[in-house]
Amino acid sequence: MTSTVHRLLPGQDLRPTLAALRETHHWPAAFLLSGIGSLRHATLHFAGQSTGTRLEGPLEILSLSGTLSLDGPHLHLTVANAEGQCSGGHLLGDTPIFTTAELFIAILPDFRFTRHLDPATGYPELHITPSL
Repeated sequence: MTSTVHRLLPGQDLRPTLAALRETHHWPAAFLLSGIGSLRHATLHFAGQSTGTRLEGPLEILSLSGTLSLDGPHLHLTVANAEGQCSGGHLLGDTPIFTTAELFIAILPDFRFTRHLDPATGYPELHITPSL
């Protein structure tokens, strides 16, 4: 396992930027060790809901975790608003950085992450294979 650190700048979109980092660096499997910073707004998918919910900011990133696979990122985010109220869920798109995002990423060069539809859940779930 190796690791790397990246800082995102104001205006960069968190989710697609993470996907682009994985693509640019050709990481076969990676996961977020930690992510902190702030967002202008975020769209989260809450468990059991059929659509995403947009949270207006600025928002403080309290935690960010997930996997970066060849088929795209799967990220979960917890944020706090200006009143300290917290929300968390599955991170969808449209998450522009407000001031910064500090990302600590682990790379697993001996593995390959992909996503396959799981008939039991109805969702594309993580599939882990050794790298060739």
